[in-house]
Amino acid sequence: MERSVPTYQDAQLVLKLYELRRDDKLRAAREWFIQKFLPTSIEDVKAVQGSTGNENVYFRMVTTYWEMAASFVARGVLNAELFLDSGGEMLVMWTKLEPFVAQIRTAPGSDHFLVNVETVVNSSQRAQDRVRKVRERLAARLRAGRP
Repeated sequence: MERSVPTYQDAQLVLKLYELRRDDKLRAAREWFIQKFLPTSIEDVKAVQGSTGNENVYFRMVTTYWEMAASFVARGVLNAELFLDSGGEMLVMWTKLEPFVAQIRTAPGSDHFLVNVETVVNSSQRAQDRVRKVRERLAARLRAGRP
């Protein structure tokens, strides 16, 4: 999956992904996901997935955006290390959902939920190390009573 030297095209794609992240609606979704969504059980995830409000929309926007971006890396279109230089938010998303991914994938039509994100994380020691650090920070937030 990894190409050793990033290309100009890799850089252009990373910049395009960044540009997409600046969309007002996606920005609001990302802010909700990072700042307010801290699931501690599969029920928390299912409540958001089953809601009819903005939280459901935000959840789908964030997860599908990062899954799309990760697919570029998983398919060899985008240099993994260059992508990870600016993809820390994807790792936060993965850290929050990883404990529930197996259960989410049992729902009809969800068997491929975040498979590309998982592939990118599992193929990079750097990403795995960052996920461990994020997990520690999130656990500290929960212990402190801060969502």
